[in-house]
Amino acid sequence: MNFDTLTLARGLHVLSVVFWIGGVAMVTTVLLPAVRKMKQPDERIMFFETVERRFALQARLTTLLTGLSGFYMLYKMDGWSLFATPGYWWLHAMTGVWAVFTLILFVLEPLVLHKLFHTQAQKNPDRTFRIIQIMHWVLLTVSVITIAGAVLGAHGLLFTN
Repeated sequence: MNFDTLTLARGLHVLSVVFWIGGVAMVTTVLLPAVRKMKQPDERIMFFETVERRFALQARLTTLLTGLSGFYMLYKMDGWSLFATPGYWWLHAMTGVWAVFTLILFVLEPLVLHKLFHTQAQKNPDRTFRIIQIMHWVLLTVSVITIAGAVLGAHGLLFTN
């Protein structure tokens, strides 16, 4: 059996993105709308924090695996020069989406956003959950465009001249 680490990395990369962005889609399209319909603000906050805390662990792990596998593939394929080619815009997009989520999950959420959410949700839960939902929609939309671009681009559709 020929063990191909590049193929293994690609499989791990795709599975990690599926769990990571699939989770973001679930939070955005299912969890947040359901939480916003709850009547009691304390119930909203408690339920959202319970579910989001569990998802944050999955998101951190899959974001880490996505980054490690992605950078490994770039290294193995010596693909760094592709960043200078306009048709490979989706490499920039993938790296950018990954960097934004990594910053949010590993730095902003534990150091700033968790406390800010709790404080703002106590003051004005409707506004707080509306802002969170808008931000999730923005992140999900950019992520879906990036995934589509990456899949099409990796299969030869480069959107150049």
